[in-house]
Amino acid sequence: MEDDLVSDERPEQPVDESAAPVRVRRQRTVRETLGSIVLGFELIVVFLGALVLFGLKSLPATVALGGGAALVVLIAVAVALLRNPVGFVIGWAVQVIVIAAGLLVPAFFIVGAIFTAMWTYCMIVGGRLDRNDRLAREAGAAASDPQNPTTTEAPRETEKPE
Repeated sequence: MEDDLVSDERPEQPVDESAAPVRVRRQRTVRETLGSIVLGFELIVVFLGALVLFGLKSLPATVALGGGAALVVLIAVAVALLRNPVGFVIGWAVQVIVIAAGLLVPAFFIVGAIFTAMWTYCMIVGGRLDRNDRLAREAGAAASDPQNPTTTEAPRETEKPE
């Protein structure tokens, strides 16, 4: 009786074939990840900047809060769409709009310049890292494929009779 209590064997569980299939998450690119980080911080800064402009009465309430809300929504849409090329286009448009907001409030020239520099850097470096990763995966797949006729070995030299 004690052997039954100590046993490590577990009864087999019936397989539930009606269970929903496990969803595998898509691998995000470095460019997409970096872009979402920059846009996320930019969203916070634009939101707080709109509140400051409203509080200081630098702009009319409709312009400060309405424009800020519209830009926050546009940034959120860009973050959501970064898996598609249109998300990056909207991200660039956001950078132009934030710099253009400097025409209304000169402080936004500085904010826009900082975020545009970060966005540009992330797009360049992220694209380079994604390209290098893709090339490494392709090289690894080609090297492990037995059907691939390319060889990675250097050609052997034949001996010449003297």
